[in-house]
Amino acid sequence: MRTYAIGDIHGHIELLREVHSWIAADQAKHGAAPIVHVGDLVDRGPDCRGVVEYLRVGVEAGQDWVVLKGNHDRMFTNYIRDINYHDPCLRTDLSYLHPKIGGAATLESYGVKNAADRPLAPVHAEALAAVPEPHLKFLESLPIYYQRGEVIYVHAGIRPGIPIAQQAEDDLVWIRKGFLEDTRDFGALIVHGHTALDAPMHYGNRVNIDSSAAYGGPLTAVVLEGREVFNLTAAGRIAVLRG
Repeated sequence: MRTYAIGDIHGHIELLREVHSWIAADQAKHGAAPIVHVGDLVDRGPDCRGVVEYLRVGVEAGQDWVVLKGNHDRMFTNYIRDINYHDPCLRTDLSYLHPKIGGAATLESYGVKNAADRPLAPVHAEALAAVPEPHLKFLESLPIYYQRGEVIYVHAGIRPGIPIAQQAEDDLVWIRKGFLEDTRDFGALIVHGHTALDAPMHYGNRVNIDSSAAYGGPLTAVVLEGREVFNLTAAGRIAVLRG
């Protein structure tokens, strides 16, 4: 059972198009299969609007794509809906427009300039007018996990010991503590992003495919054949071995 998965995109439309071309080349050799994007379409990167539009149009056109919700996607839509919104899992000393979160880069891509350096009310009013409703509805409608065969795809991870259908959204899009250090067999292999690394890593019970595109790193695309994992490159497949 073949499935492709792409890590945290963070506004890097050119990287996204590139890895999609690698997937297309692999599919030409091995056959079509779903492509799962593990979330964080927006924030920090140069063309968040372009990423959202590219994926929205593709999904609506019937591409065999799954796009999952990440914590940054959730923060973006909730900020637009309510200027006073603060994500319950975000540190209290941070806000959506704080440089560590990167919301200003998202608003910049929609034409709202210098969002982090101006008064909150006019910035929010401009953002409300600039972000198309179809983009908000697309992001708000994204699923929070996808299961295919023996693999579960999710943005951040799972709360160990809880059936996937009973998992809390807060955990699926935010979790680190309690998941990353757990070495037990989760039953299904968990493929996730959210925690930035230099390269994809296979830990036996989970595979992290966030290779730091948000911070100048590459965007990772992998292909899973059952529970076997291969990193895709311009030259083809490279096995991701268990660490």
